[in-house]
Amino acid sequence: MTDLVHKDLAGGVATITLDSPPNRNALSSRLLAQLSDRLSWALAKPEVRVIVLTATGKVFCSGADLKEQRAGSTDAPVTASFPEVLELIWDSPKPVVCRLNGTARAGGLGLVAACDFAVAPLTASFAFTEVRLGVAPAMIAVPVLRRLNARAAAEYFLTGEVFDAARAAEIGLLSRAVPEDELDAVVAHYTGMLIKGGPEALAITKRLVREVPAMSFRDGLGRMTELSAERFTSDEGQEGIAAFMDKRAPKWVPPQG
Repeated sequence: MTDLVHKDLAGGVATITLDSPPNRNALSSRLLAQLSDRLSWALAKPEVRVIVLTATGKVFCSGADLKEQRAGSTDAPVTASFPEVLELIWDSPKPVVCRLNGTARAGGLGLVAACDFAVAPLTASFAFTEVRLGVAPAMIAVPVLRRLNARAAAEYFLTGEVFDAARAAEIGLLSRAVPEDELDAVVAHYTGMLIKGGPEALAITKRLVREVPAMSFRDGLGRMTELSAERFTSDEGQEGIAAFMDKRAPKWVPPQG
C-alpha cells in the first residue's frame, strides 16, 4: 500500500510530507494515522531538532476527506484521530515549521495554526469553508483562535470567504507570505536559526510565549526570575555560555555537511 505521508531527516531537520495529491491531501483516516506515526517518529528521535511539515502537489491540505464523513461510510471519521495530530504538533517540544506548498482549506488550516511557524507562497489561498457545508470549524478552532485576531476569526469563520496569503499573514495565520521562488530559502532560514537554539531552551521558550501573557505582571516577573536562574545554571545554559566564550558552536548544533 502506498504511503500517504513520507519522512526524511537531514542536518537535524525532519521533513514530513503529505503525499496524497489525487484528493488534494485531504485528511483521510489513513493519512492521519500515518501523519501521527511520522510525527511520533520525529519527536522520539534525538537527532531531530526541528520538524518541517509540507506536502506535494498544488494544495497543502483541503481539509477533511468528505467521502469518509458521509453517513454509512466504513472508514473511521476524522474526529477519531485529528485531535491527536493537532496535539502532537502543538505540544511538540521541537519547533514545527509549516511549509505550505499551496492552498489550504478548512481542516488543513488547523495543521497550519498548530505549527510554530507557517510560510506560504503569495499565490496560495485560504478559506474556512465549514459553514457552507452546514458544519462548523470546531476542532480547528482550538489552534486557529489562538492565532487569529477576533474580528478576522469572525469574518472568515462565518462567511467562508476565500482570502489570499498576504491577508493570512496580516491576521496571524501565517508567519510569512513570500514569492514562490523564495519559499524554500525562507523555510531554510527559519530551520537554520532554530537548530542553533538549545533543545531544552527551545521547548521552554515555546511554552513561555504562550503562558506568560496570561500571568499577572508581578506573578510573571517572579516566575520568570526563577526560570532565568535555573537556565543560567543548567548544563545546557553553561554549555551555551562556554561555547560563546570559546567562539565555537554549542554541542547541540548538528555538524553541517
